Amino acid sequence: MSKIRITKEFSFEMAHALRNYDGPCRNIHGHSYKLFVTIIGEPKQDDADPKNGMLMDFGALKKLVNTEIVDKYDHSVVVYKNDERLPEMQKLFENIIIEAKQPTCENLVSDFASTINTRLPDNLSVFSIKLYETATSYAEWYASDNPTE
Repeated sequence: MSKIRITKEFSFEMAHALRNYDGPCRNIHGHSYKLFVTIIGEPKQDDADPKNGMLMDFGALKKLVNTEIVDKYDHSVVVYKNDERLPEMQKLFENIIIEAKQPTCENLVSDFASTINTRLPDNLSVFSIKLYETATSYAEWYASDNPTE
């Protein structure tokens, strides 16, 4: 059986601030993120299965990523747990997500891969995740680069 990859694209709006950053991104600012999730596995080969020939129904992948990532992060302010400005931000904003790591594109893409991988059926896995922070800047995560995750 052949290994196949499928990809689904998502978008969401999110703000963040980078603690101790030496540039303008230390301030709260927002991005229009584009997220590409690629999974890999073998398509089902069972004539009795309504998903015969599919790796995963795109609708099921959409539901999983929307539930675990998009619905959570969309229109949120994401802040590092050690940011000394956090108490003040919590007074000003309702939808704050406190992250264990600096909320960079690189850290987010790694966390997203881990989250999605734990929710996939056993026969499937994340092949790659690409997260665009701007139209010309993105971070990528590949399973082949992270064999222990």
